[in-house]
Amino acid sequence: MKIKPPTDEERKSWPQTVIVPQEKPFADARGEIQPLVDVPMESCVLIRSKKGTVRANHYHRTDWHYCYPLSGSIEYFHRPHGSNEKPEKVHIKTGELFFTPPMVEHAMVFLEDTVFLTLGRNSRSQEVYEADVVRIPPIEE
Repeated sequence: MKIKPPTDEERKSWPQTVIVPQEKPFADARGEIQPLVDVPMESCVLIRSKKGTVRANHYHRTDWHYCYPLSGSIEYFHRPHGSNEKPEKVHIKTGELFFTPPMVEHAMVFLEDTVFLTLGRNSRSQEVYEADVVRIPPIEE
């Protein structure tokens, strides 16, 4: 198993903010198609989280992920890896796309039962995931 490091070209394409601006949906009489992410990736998972639970408290060496809540809401905490600063807190609502690059410590607190998609750069196979993730002490409030 080999995990490829991000290239400089890839880094330049990453969103510069946590909340990712979305394109307008394509709409016609049948409904809408909302573009979310149009970049090479290797995983897409659907995660269900119960109100009051916490996920993450880790960072990824090379992986990045876009997350898109289908229902619910999230308090998202993040800071650069190794920082002793208080993490920034961002309230994420249903239908907001948000991004976490590599080497960013992050945690998610679920304010209500929440279902979200996670679209990731690397495979989500347990072997690849565990080789790339580094768990940290809790950073959420």
